[in-house]
Amino acid sequence: MEQRKLSPMSRVKKIDSEKSWKFFNIQARKLGFSVVVHFTTTWCMPSVAMNPVFEELASSHPDTLFLLVDVDELTRVAKEMEVKAMPTFVMMKDGSPLDMLVGANTYQITKRISSFAQPAPAHLSTSIEFV
Repeated sequence: MEQRKLSPMSRVKKIDSEKSWKFFNIQARKLGFSVVVHFTTTWCMPSVAMNPVFEELASSHPDTLFLLVDVDELTRVAKEMEVKAMPTFVMMKDGSPLDMLVGANTYQITKRISSFAQPAPAHLSTSIEFV
C-alpha cells in the first residue's frame, strides 16, 4: 500500500528529528498553544488510515499545533512519551502530556481533541504558523 504524504499546505507538522521535536514543543510552550501528537508508523495500516482524520482535525482546530511522529524514526521520543502501540494520540499543554488515546477510533479522537483544543491566547494570532 502506498504511503500517503503530507500535503505542502498541511497544518500537520511531520517531526523528522529530536531537534525539531524539541523546537516545536518549546515554541508551543512559549506561545501557550496546545499540542496534539499522532505517533504512527508506515507499516501500521490503522495508524496510516488515521492520517486523513488527523489532517481534518488539524484544519478544524487552527489554534492547536498538530505533530506527526514516526516511532521508527524517533524511537527515543516515542519511548519518552511512553508510546507502546500505534496509533497513539497524545494531547499536551505546557510541554506535559495531559491525555493519551491509543487506537484508530475516529469518534473518540475527534471528541477528545475537540474538547482538548482551545483558542489561542487573545493577544496572539488565531492561527499557528511555525516554520
